[in-house]
Amino acid sequence: MYFPLKQLAAATLLAAGLSAVASPAFANITADQSAAILKSFSETPVTDFRSFLGTLAKGEPGKSADVGPAITAFLDNKALSVDQQDEINRLLGIYTRVKYGKAALESLRELVEIPTFNVDGLPQYKNPEFLKIADKIQALAKSFNLNFRNVDNRVYEISLEGSSDEVVGIHAHADVVPVTPENWVLKDGTKLDPFKVTLIGDRMYGRGTEDDKNAIVVAMYAMKVIKEEKLPLARTFKLLVDTTEETAGDAIPYYFERNPTPQYNLALDGGYPVVIAEKGSGTVMATFPVRKGEGTGAEIIALTGGKATNQIPSVSVATLISEKPAELAASLQQAGDDYAKRNGGNFQVSSKVDGKDVKLTVTGVSAHSSEPESGVNPVARMLELIHSVDGKIALKHNHITDAAKYAADNWGLDYLGGKLGVGYSDDFMGPLTTSPTFVGLDDKALKLAVNLRAPKGKTPEALKAQIEQKLNVWDQQAKVKVNFTYSLDAPMYRNPEGEWVKALLAVATENLGMQHKFGTSAGATSVHDLPNGVQFGLARPEEKYTGHTDGEFKTVSQFLLDLQIVTEMMGRVGQLPKL
Repeated sequence: MYFPLKQLAAATLLAAGLSAVASPAFANITADQSAAILKSFSETPVTDFRSFLGTLAKGEPGKSADVGPAITAFLDNKALSVDQQDEINRLLGIYTRVKYGKAALESLRELVEIPTFNVDGLPQYKNPEFLKIADKIQALAKSFNLNFRNVDNRVYEISLEGSSDEVVGIHAHADVVPVTPENWVLKDGTKLDPFKVTLIGDRMYGRGTEDDKNAIVVAMYAMKVIKEEKLPLARTFKLLVDTTEETAGDAIPYYFERNPTPQYNLALDGGYPVVIAEKGSGTVMATFPVRKGEGTGAEIIALTGGKATNQIPSVSVATLISEKPAELAASLQQAGDDYAKRNGGNFQVSSKVDGKDVKLTVTGVSAHSSEPESGVNPVARMLELIHSVDGKIALKHNHITDAAKYAADNWGLDYLGGKLGVGYSDDFMGPLTTSPTFVGLDDKALKLAVNLRAPKGKTPEALKAQIEQKLNVWDQQAKVKVNFTYSLDAPMYRNPEGEWVKALLAVATENLGMQHKFGTSAGATSVHDLPNGVQFGLARPEEKYTGHTDGEFKTVSQFLLDLQIVTEMMGRVGQLPKL
């Protein structure tokens, strides 16, 4: 579906693709050969795909990649073998990267500058920042000659029409998780603006560079190339840009209540190569009514944590008041240092006098809550630290010490549910994870969320009932005033059958040098409940995922490779005779 052909040549290529054997072949172009081609065009402007191929056929990189026969057949408008089709598709991906790499980077910069996070009390579809990004995406689609629909400001639909009623949905999202700007500081002291792309080395720092505005951009530029080269498609592609993926998740259901559901769905919002299973995600929300401090000593009056249930922050801060702040700060510092040494020494505790207050800070490593093992959770450590000093340092008991006791007794630092006794694991999907994340405090209550990621092995109802039973037993003994609510959806597992998932697997593994096998994820995406839904990147599983973290970034090199891969993917999937 990709190649820049005149009408007859395009029809010939499509016919060849639709009559080919269904199993996708390996493209005969290695990563090193792709790099050589890219290098050879670094200073050479390209106009269109055919001229790109003609130049390549004459040069050394093309010869070393042994793609001469495929290029010759293509330029002569001859039918291609399956191997040759795959080679041409790979070259189309490389061409898109050469032709539009810089423009795509600029488009990403423009989208990141629009702060599309949730604002309490304001629906996303009424948020001016979402109206702004809708206009930006619409203008981009119009300039690319792509069809655009804004579905009640919930979902932005960009479509590329094919010759059949079959539709492949490509899912990305325009919303991002909130930021704590003061935490966006690099180890060398460099301060970052979360809503500006800051390029340092190969890294592009900015909220949404990894999750998930990069996906919107690469998908649209891939569609642009197909459209401008007038390439026929055996099926329609629809890019569905969600606006509530990080929050209520109600935009996509709203869309499908009013529009048909694509028969095949892939999310550019997860991991490579092809993820066929997602854990179920949910929350145990504990609500502690605000109560006046009882007893004598210092009082904790404020506590911070993540700003979303799916976000482990880098820092948690407790604010205390005391008649002797200097003495309190010194005692807390000593206790914090001892606590850090006892618990791995991979996080820092600081206690400082701030006017009349004392600020107790635990600094860890931020992470997506689906990957607690990749971070160091400061919320869990802060709560356990507070509980551990209670009694050794005089503290008034209030809602915050109640929350600390609850967290320390039931969750601790074990993110596998072991302390509560609910842990289990699946051989393919991995273990249950449990992470204290969101802390919300107002004049009525403190809310503390524990984020759950549950694999196959227990039904959501059984796991919720087990957690509820254990927490009820604890509460009866602890006599803490608290209210619990539970939410958990079922895990997703797809049987990896069909030529389209084989093609996806081939494209990703060949370009990335990965093992040719399907993957699993702890992160849930918008395809979780959709037919034939899988993840197709754009994160590499061997590298830490930076979405939701302080200092989120995407490397330029990986972004450009994603652009290449997604373009090739659309080409192969678009030409398969049967998915």
